[in-house]
Amino acid sequence: MCGIAGYFGRPGSAEPPTELLGRMIATIAHRGPDARGIHVEDGVGLAHARLSILDLAGGAQPMADIDDEVVVTFNGEIFNYVEMRDELIGRGCRFRTASDTETILQAYRVWGPDCVEKFNGDFAFALWDRRARRLMLARDRVGVRPAFWARRGGCLYFGSEIKALLAAPGFAPEIDPIALDQVLTVWFPLAPRTIFKDIFELPPGHLLVADADGVRVKPYWQLSFPDAQDRAGCDTRDPRDVADELRALLEDATRIRLRADVPVGAYLSGGLDSSIVTAMMKSLAPEQLRTFSVAFEDAEFDERPFQELMAAALGTEHRVITCTADDIGRLFPEIVAHVERPLVRTGPAPLHGLAAFVRSQGLKVVLTGEGADEVFAGYDLFKEAKLRRFCAAQPGSPRRKLLLQRLYPYLPQLKTQSQSYREAFFLGDGDDLGDPLFSHLPRFRTMRGIKTFYGPALREALGAYDALAELREKLPADFSRWHPLSQAQYLETAFLLPGYILSSQGDRVSMAHAVEGRFPFLDPRVIDFATRIPPQLKLRALREKHILREATRDLLPAAIADRPKQPYRAPDSHAFLRSGRHGYVEQAMSPVALAAAGLFEPAAVQKLLRKCSTSRAVGARDNAAFVGILSTQLLHGRFVGRATAESSSQAA
Repeated sequence: MCGIAGYFGRPGSAEPPTELLGRMIATIAHRGPDARGIHVEDGVGLAHARLSILDLAGGAQPMADIDDEVVVTFNGEIFNYVEMRDELIGRGCRFRTASDTETILQAYRVWGPDCVEKFNGDFAFALWDRRARRLMLARDRVGVRPAFWARRGGCLYFGSEIKALLAAPGFAPEIDPIALDQVLTVWFPLAPRTIFKDIFELPPGHLLVADADGVRVKPYWQLSFPDAQDRAGCDTRDPRDVADELRALLEDATRIRLRADVPVGAYLSGGLDSSIVTAMMKSLAPEQLRTFSVAFEDAEFDERPFQELMAAALGTEHRVITCTADDIGRLFPEIVAHVERPLVRTGPAPLHGLAAFVRSQGLKVVLTGEGADEVFAGYDLFKEAKLRRFCAAQPGSPRRKLLLQRLYPYLPQLKTQSQSYREAFFLGDGDDLGDPLFSHLPRFRTMRGIKTFYGPALREALGAYDALAELREKLPADFSRWHPLSQAQYLETAFLLPGYILSSQGDRVSMAHAVEGRFPFLDPRVIDFATRIPPQLKLRALREKHILREATRDLLPAAIADRPKQPYRAPDSHAFLRSGRHGYVEQAMSPVALAAAGLFEPAAVQKLLRKCSTSRAVGARDNAAFVGILSTQLLHGRFVGRATAESSSQAA
């Protein structure tokens, strides 16, 4: 993993290109502290900050092919580079390094832009074709690695993070009202939009091609599921055979993600997914394995007993950090600066701290269980949607009460609520079963209340805009023909996974400390195989990830294998308000700061601040509103306010 930046065209400044590229890559030096490199020629510049993991001596970038016709700057890993290298050598290609980077160059020479379809990896790279005078920017299928781009003054700029673009001439960051409304509705901006106007994210599974004819963005891969009535599209074999093939795929996905010339560790949350990955790592590489976990001082969030159980069962060298509410409050401004977008949850904070600890222990690479909940239907949301459909179809069923009580057993506040409250919360106001967003409507209902804090300027800028309507428009044409579980999985995998999980809780907080996360469950072979597994083998009654549990049961202690899903959560508003209020909170949410940003209504925010400070139990809506408003204010101050101040200073 590394950081990349560059341009195509004529930068709008007179400074030497090497200075411009040096400034751009310096803003993301945290991604690659081991080395920096720059390549400049007429009309193009590439920069690289290296985190050396493979071919430590020979993998420097930007890298040219052996014939000096193609140059690449690359962030990520091509996990199947060994197999691809053998194939390419068989086709007459010559290599001079042992790095996966050179595989990209030679694959492009053979297959052109279609080479990306051959890669099993997590990547974002920019490739310059000297003969065609063409720049290609590519991003992996599910969006593990980030890539952003923008045009200013006839020049295209790109980078692993938006910071790199803001270091180029002509950028004055401005909050995009529509993107902000999207974040405060669905948790993230809908790609290609980012939180900043006229700065774009390259969507997962897409290519950007820039040449004399202009800039074109096109998909090379899209997630899809078989039609609900298409038996031929589903794997109808005996479930044991399905489980056996799944096991083999996961083992190979883990095996190729252990390829590194540096030690590889694992995150161990105590849940099913990370335990499976860790157990497979141990069986594939029996030497001492180092595992790392986050524990919480609050028992509501803590999973330490299960972490210790799994570490002891495997005999790993295990280390735990304890994250306190004060830690979250202290780290939050730095985290917002790294994720470059507003947040509605504090989940990135503990993972930011864990990555810092892992790096302090000398590791650069960890494997984690990320992606299993999306690919194998592990989230409670999937069970909730199934129950809501049953209750809508069977309004008089006596089972309604029992089924609703079984939801979210780890949320103590729901145990004390009445049946009418639970029905109102989960079933809503007669949700339309035909709504393509049906599975996610309770989540979106919770977020809807944040709009009451919008200020007049934001309301006017948004007009009649509807983020959920835009989300519906982005769904595939055949979406309505899929099974309801497949529809819900698509929404999580195609949108929330890259938009929030892999970015705000993944790449951005781990690479803040130059730690690369690798995710066996997101191997494209595993994803493709899982889309063809019948829905009833993923969610059997209310047993989530059924087929995954069956495929890996012998790897785990029974207490882990049979453990119900406990979502990863962290303290929200009380992390900022209960144990010694952090000064920046009062400053960022003061009437003066709110008026300066012009996004939220100061009086309403002050009322929310008082409520969160004094209430013993803050509700989901108010927690999301507090974190969302605070992070937006911090983001505005860090990027927009600072840029405005610097511009005013230069003008003076």
